[in-house]
Amino acid sequence: RTTRRRCQNLKPWFSKLPSISSAVSTHPIMILASTLKAFAVGCRSKRQLIFRSSFHSSSILGEKVVCVLYPDPIFGYPPNYARSAIPTITKYPDGMTTPSPSAIDFEPGQLLGRVSGELGLRKFLEERGHTFVVTADKDGTNSELDKHMKDADYVISQPFYPAYLTEERLNKATNLKAAITAGIGSDHVDLDAAMKNHVDVCEVTFCNSVSVAEHVVMMVLSLVRNYIPSYQLVKDGGWNIADCVQRSYDVEGMKVGTVAAGRIGLAVLKRMHPFDCD
Repeated sequence: RTTRRRCQNLKPWFSKLPSISSAVSTHPIMILASTLKAFAVGCRSKRQLIFRSSFHSSSILGEKVVCVLYPDPIFGYPPNYARSAIPTITKYPDGMTTPSPSAIDFEPGQLLGRVSGELGLRKFLEERGHTFVVTADKDGTNSELDKHMKDADYVISQPFYPAYLTEERLNKATNLKAAITAGIGSDHVDLDAAMKNHVDVCEVTFCNSVSVAEHVVMMVLSLVRNYIPSYQLVKDGGWNIADCVQRSYDVEGMKVGTVAAGRIGLAVLKRMHPFDCD
């Protein structure tokens, strides 16, 4: 929303955001390739033909995509997972359908939002003649990100591990066409500098709204039930019930409120309602 308000000269392109959103599932890092395809088709900026030909159909331009992702887990990339499969989500709560890509290069549920996972994009991009760079080194003038920014065409990063695109960086990135968030938000991009340098800024709208809402509900229950301190008492070898429950309450009958009720706020309220809250 911030991007829509401030990037006035990108209004024609942002008017196509619904078409982009419809190409995003609740697992954004697993289907970003599909998102990029949808972005290429839905884009109406002055670089429409370049973007469309480069990502969607042709490898003539051979563009460079720099992706900044979390480092791998400290104990290594997981050889297996707690679940053998994840639920199949076909629609968002508002009725919008999730992506239906013709093919994917990974198993749904794999950890793709890390350096080794590469968002599942390498094959998709390299088969089309593009250069794909993935790094977790993003801070400082000697970082891998800074080394590749000078000739990068697209930069992808994550909302909780952002590649900060400052005015200085954007001024040096003379080839940059778009700054893409593999998630929601654009706080890590200097939007005024992006407009000045004609860089499109976009996010994967709705992609992790449900994840955030579920996290909020978990935090509400944990705080009201005094779960974390109680857990620590048991972990330390204690079993004093009075210590645990002196600050523990039921949420039943409590008043639960959110500041605004957009996608996330409304999802939180819907999930708290079955607890018989007001």
